[in-house]
Amino acid sequence: MLPASPVRGAALPIQRPASNETSKESLLKVAIVHDWLTVSGGAERVLAQMIDCFPQADIFSLVDFLEDRSCLRGRPVRKSFIQRLPFAKAKYRAYLPMFPLAIEQFDLSGYDVILSSSYAVAKGVLNGPDQLHVSYVHSPVRYAWDLQHQYLNEAGLARGIKSGLARALLHYIRNWDARSANGVDLLAANSRFVARRILKVYRRNSTVIYPPVDLDGLTLRSVKDDFYLTASRLVPYKRIDMIVEAFSRTPERKLVVIGDGPDMAKIRARATPNVTLLGYQPFDVLHDCLQRAKAFVFAAEEDFGIAPVEAQACGTPVIAYGKGGVRESVRAAPHPQPTGMFFDAQTSDALIETLDRFEAMPPGAFDPVACRSNAERFSNERFRAAFFEFVMDGYRRLQGELAMPPDAESAAPVTESRNEMPVLPAIDSVIPRAL
Repeated sequence: MLPASPVRGAALPIQRPASNETSKESLLKVAIVHDWLTVSGGAERVLAQMIDCFPQADIFSLVDFLEDRSCLRGRPVRKSFIQRLPFAKAKYRAYLPMFPLAIEQFDLSGYDVILSSSYAVAKGVLNGPDQLHVSYVHSPVRYAWDLQHQYLNEAGLARGIKSGLARALLHYIRNWDARSANGVDLLAANSRFVARRILKVYRRNSTVIYPPVDLDGLTLRSVKDDFYLTASRLVPYKRIDMIVEAFSRTPERKLVVIGDGPDMAKIRARATPNVTLLGYQPFDVLHDCLQRAKAFVFAAEEDFGIAPVEAQACGTPVIAYGKGGVRESVRAAPHPQPTGMFFDAQTSDALIETLDRFEAMPPGAFDPVACRSNAERFSNERFRAAFFEFVMDGYRRLQGELAMPPDAESAAPVTESRNEMPVLPAIDSVIPRAL
């Protein structure tokens, strides 16, 4: 339907919407579909900026149990039947097999533009040929695709009857997920890493629009103290246990850990006196530590990873596992203005070797001002400008097709709306507990 985008996986140029376009946009009927609203995290930050782009939009979600409702900008939420099922607030993940059915029950036939913020099923809403569906994909359903075996192992479902049931459910989710991608006109990915995953899974090309990071509350500090920092939920894939092990083996180095979660007991058992576990901390404490730390240590393989950008916004370099979206948000040496370094394996040996290299760098090798400048590539304002232009460009192209005279329309070939080049060779869970 829409003409193909000329570049696969390219970030859009930053443009402000013109005043006449803003007027047109305010007349559009827009629906924004989000997977579920239970906690306020990175996906909810994206949702908030989507609403800021289209403040008249109606919001849809499978369930809504949010306590911090600031991301909704005062807008009401239309929920699916999952919201009314028994124990949905505490056990909504248990209804995962019903999520595809539930998302398809939203009647969006009256909307001009449908925007989905999807890391599970939101992109599977039903829509028609005269509607524009733009999906911002945080990731295809990771626990059903390339990370299936990892999630099965972490959930204790590698073997047995329950494992067989989980694998059958994952198979069903994969089939539905692949089919539902056909109902999307334009795909946006939150990193080139996710764009490669989208190509692998859906055989679709996508446009990279990096997620928004709120930089306004993060201030630069050039003078650093003699400690390293890591901060995240204490869950297995974040590999905080490995970071703590590395510092426990090098007691001359100090580490501060901020965060709480199911791995706390295991991490506390590995910690030595040079490792300080602060547990959950409010933003002002986190901000202070981000400003003062000599480096931020990050060991997860993330689709994007907001924490490393927040550290750089405070002028703090990042030492990270060199896989995933962090390779796009951190400029590693030998970049002329490096903002961090990578280690190549999720092991304490690899991290210790990189810490040694970091400490051997000459003074001033990681300029706090360069760190801050790099972080500003991911501001809220840049996201809104890029996302708004991406959506409105797609809408203009659709309107141009709908306005074609009948004789031209019958003679013109139909171009699939997949913002893609010819398919390239391949490049590069379901478990309720894994969601």
